Amino acid sequence: MIPREGAILALLRFLEENSYHGKIGSLPIDSIMKLARLVIDSNCFVYNNRYYKQIRGGAMGSAFTQVLANIYMYYWEQDLIKYAVEHKGIYGRDIDDIFMATNQTTVEIQQELKKMMKKDINIKINYEINTSVNFLDITITNENGQLKTSIYHKPTTEPYILPFTSDHPRQIHRNIPYAALMRAARLCSNVADFNSEQIRIDMSLLLNNYPSKFIKRQFNRFFTSNDAMSV
Repeated sequence: MIPREGAILALLRFLEENSYHGKIGSLPIDSIMKLARLVIDSNCFVYNNRYYKQIRGGAMGSAFTQVLANIYMYYWEQDLIKYAVEHKGIYGRDIDDIFMATNQTTVEIQQELKKMMKKDINIKINYEINTSVNFLDITITNENGQLKTSIYHKPTTEPYILPFTSDHPRQIHRNIPYAALMRAARLCSNVADFNSEQIRIDMSLLLNNYPSKFIKRQFNRFFTSNDAMSV
């Protein structure tokens, strides 16, 4: 949970660094800060017929809270970014999920992460160091210095998609196989993984009552429109 005052200070710093004549667009920084305070300090909710006011963190699901958290994390992560650059590594973050690739030893990486844990007690780090890790919906594997990617499916994932019998425009159903194959083509770095994902997509479509001829037609449309051959 990000601290309120720390987040507000990070926001002020961010605005000052990216403003023009003390403004963001037509809004003065002072006005933005007052609005930010209003949003942060006015989170109220009802539980068991009693009113509560949130005094720590920000409201979950609030668009502003997410932006504020990203700004706070932006300044927090600069040391990790610098570390990755210095050691010719890779660094990426999506909200609160971070991926790093480096040539440093496991011990050296752990030491750097421990330093980051001490930097801000509000940021809790749970990490996994391995030659293969899952990041968002991708499995990233280091094979002899080459990064290989494939689609990651959570163990609890159900093969449910929009049923073919649903009352939606047929165009929606046609786009589902196409979009799934496009995602597989973008995320799978080799043909074998793409082929496995294509089989998975095929099975999911069949389980949701998509006719086999319809599936084949949409698969062919994908390969034809992308000037590729079926694998």
